[in-house]
Amino acid sequence: MPAVPTAHFRPDALKTRFAQPPIWQPEVERETSFSTRAPAHAAVLVPIVMRGPDFSESTVLLTQRANHMSTHSGQIAFPGGKVDPQDANRQATALRETYEEVGLHPQHVEVIGELPVYVTGTAFWVTPVIALVSPGFELTPNADEVQDVFEVPLAFLMNPAHHRRHQFEWQGAQRQWFSMPYQESRSSANGQVDLVERFIWGATAAMLRNFYRFLVVHPAQ
Repeated sequence: MPAVPTAHFRPDALKTRFAQPPIWQPEVERETSFSTRAPAHAAVLVPIVMRGPDFSESTVLLTQRANHMSTHSGQIAFPGGKVDPQDANRQATALRETYEEVGLHPQHVEVIGELPVYVTGTAFWVTPVIALVSPGFELTPNADEVQDVFEVPLAFLMNPAHHRRHQFEWQGAQRQWFSMPYQESRSSANGQVDLVERFIWGATAAMLRNFYRFLVVHPAQ
């Protein structure tokens, strides 16, 4: 399958896509359930940081969850969390949780749309909220929830050549999931450049795969 052209990453193109969405179907809608607790509604922000003079260098802001978290500890994730009763809608949940987790102020964020709900194996019904983020923001990650914050090029994530599909049998059922391993270059204190692997998988990779499907499908399809 083709990569999404970088011209489609322009803010006007992304806004038009959500304003006039194509006929499409999410590729992955739910995981095999392995939780006995009641379903919980949640929302995550998919923050597209608008970088580069033509926006071809735009990125997606991701977090690595703290190792002591009760669910999905240490995993790569979008900022977000459970819906609170005072939240006006799913977008409000995503913005609030993002500010609480990483300190990204809503003044830098413009919500442009939502993707279909994704159901995790831990019984979270997650609404992905897509947003454009203007550069110049400052982050203050909450160490109780977030171990690290980083950015991955949107062009990398929207290229299926970097999408891997996995399958194995667990408790008598076939489980499948996507991963998108990304090698990030980071400068150490001594000036050396180190490669850090960001293993994006599970629900985060599945929602990115659905976002890819949403962007790549032809409007007439």
